[in-house]
Amino acid sequence: MSGRAFWVSLALAAVAVLAALVAIGSGDYPMGLGDVVRTLAGGGTPADAFIVRALRLPQVVTALVTGGALALAGALFQSLVRNPLGSPDVLGFTQGSATGGLLAVVVSGGGTAAVAGGSLLGAVATGVAIYLLAWRGGGHGHRLVLVGIGVAGILTGVNSYLLIRANIVDAARAVLWLTGSLDGRGWGSAAVAGGALVLLTPVVVALARALANLELGDDPARGLGVGVGPVRAVALACAVLLAAAAAAAAGPVLFVALTAPQLARRLTGVAGPNLLPSLFLGAALLTGADVLAQRLLPGRQLPVGVVTGLLGGGYLILLLARTARRARV
Repeated sequence: MSGRAFWVSLALAAVAVLAALVAIGSGDYPMGLGDVVRTLAGGGTPADAFIVRALRLPQVVTALVTGGALALAGALFQSLVRNPLGSPDVLGFTQGSATGGLLAVVVSGGGTAAVAGGSLLGAVATGVAIYLLAWRGGGHGHRLVLVGIGVAGILTGVNSYLLIRANIVDAARAVLWLTGSLDGRGWGSAAVAGGALVLLTPVVVALARALANLELGDDPARGLGVGVGPVRAVALACAVLLAAAAAAAAGPVLFVALTAPQLARRLTGVAGPNLLPSLFLGAALLTGADVLAQRLLPGRQLPVGVVTGLLGGGYLILLLARTARRARV
């Protein structure tokens, strides 16, 4: 990691911590940053301790680890397909996790744990299917994109059908989950995304140099001693598992995986996957979006997926406009 990338990562980690403190202090019972820090350190009144540690801290930790997992997955996907639009949202993995969660709701009427498990299995099954369909000499990036977009279209139709089949109560619950929400998330949700992040981040970081070489193309990467097929398979497996764990924790939250790696690359000015800067920026983005979701409409908390959809959709329009402008030039 270059010196600039290191300092950018450190600054983004600090921003994520600050966003977390602001999020803990937000809500119907507002608290200042000093009160939040004092309560987290073991002080504060019993009421402060209950609100911070029992109610708000699990949700904020879930936001941090889910945002980090999504951004890291997005950085891996974009590096593998060598395309700024490569993300779980575009390649079908988000739709696959939604299918698994919807099946748990519609078919079995499952609760939160069943939906999370179904989401995890759905994303993993989608990843296996896309990789097998795209496999040809190692599963090159453009084939992964084309197959992923096709699978995403099919699963979107399947998800619409499952919503139509559901009764009104299950459908309402499923729509809220499909939007992406952190409301009421506890330590179990944080453990799902956090566990994946802790286990897979060292593996991903170990692949950073090989992924940077792989972005040059398969033949140059082989010339530099990179085992193209194994590196691509391991990186894709890690990306799928990270995206699946994030969806299981908070639902299929859109656009964090798309925007965070691109913004991180612009901040560092360094080619390559920018894995750690993306991770910290994703954590800050989702936590900040949760703060906005609590404050945009007074007296009413929005699902965090609504905020990330608005922000990410705007970023996607700018990205496409810039790409079209460059193509004309």
